[in-house]
Amino acid sequence: MKMLGQIEALRRAVLGLRADGRVAFVPTMGNLHAGHLTLVREAFRHADSVVVSIFVNPLQFEPNEDLDKYPRTLEADCRALEAEGVDLLFVPPVEVMYPVPLEQQTRVEVPGISTLYCGASRPGHFAGVATVVCKLFNMVQPELAIFGKKDYQQLLVMRRMVCDLAMSVEILGVDTVREPDGLAMSSRNRYLDASERRVAPRLYATLRAAAARVTEGECNWGGLGDWIRKELDNVGFRTDYAVVVDAATLLPPADRSEKLVILVAAWLGKARLIDNLEMEIK
Repeated sequence: MKMLGQIEALRRAVLGLRADGRVAFVPTMGNLHAGHLTLVREAFRHADSVVVSIFVNPLQFEPNEDLDKYPRTLEADCRALEAEGVDLLFVPPVEVMYPVPLEQQTRVEVPGISTLYCGASRPGHFAGVATVVCKLFNMVQPELAIFGKKDYQQLLVMRRMVCDLAMSVEILGVDTVREPDGLAMSSRNRYLDASERRVAPRLYATLRAAAARVTEGECNWGGLGDWIRKELDNVGFRTDYAVVVDAATLLPPADRSEKLVILVAAWLGKARLIDNLEMEIK
């Protein structure tokens, strides 16, 4: 596996990979776990070569968030990616990604969808995500990019950006990878202490209970969101939001909605956990 940190060297290396076939790209912020490695394996199912990036993006963190404390485990990440057969790892320093001060950085914004839910709780977050991913797409120019469905809203923001900007990148979403007790794998799970870790699986369990209520005929979407919030808050979470929305638009379900998604974000101690559950309307 080749590790690079400069744009021109990256482009030369990717050009060589492209001569051998299709190139897939997996953007990450590092601190890799089994969920990330699942994305890499899925990338190899659809492409001949795989490029991974590790970059903790300051543009998507608010001043009061955990940018400085975000876990960085580059050596372990390199070993894991090499074991998976990754062809190229791009680890750019901040000055390569953002050669001008952040306040002067050109930004990419996806209106509407970026202001909902996590976008409302973390103003500017999705503009930071869209900007860095747009730049990475321009640098790598992959045929395919892989994202996990755990951050369902982010996945839809990426698809909208690619469509609106006429990028020739296919976006593939991969199902959330979970611990045996149902907790969605996340780099921020390490913020949970032992007692919080025991409570954390209740998040996904509550999503499943809510989905069962829909199967049984529940269609008061606002009331169901309130029920989820109450269930989580009663066991120690501080729920940010809990909503049932159309899976394609993230807006309230309409008569024509064919698939729903339950989106939840909740604090447990110092960890902000997000999760979701998709379901068909029958």
